[in-house]
Amino acid sequence: MYQLMDLPFLVSIGGWEVLLIFLVVLLLFGAKRLPELAKGLGKGIREFKGAVEGFEKELDDVTDSVEKSQESDNKSID
Repeated sequence: MYQLMDLPFLVSIGGWEVLLIFLVVLLLFGAKRLPELAKGLGKGIREFKGAVEGFEKELDDVTDSVEKSQESDNKSID
């Protein structure tokens, strides 16, 4: 996973930069489209998090099954 320190441009962003970005987005899309954009962004983030959690669960399941098969192989060898 990426850490915040891996993205140096995000570390140095301050309040004025965030305000400037917000104003540019407001000028480009208008006040009526901002809630729609935020809703779509939130939905995308939720779907991404769900996919990551599903992948992590599947990876954990596979890891557990491999560990169990290794344990059973070790017991059969002994």
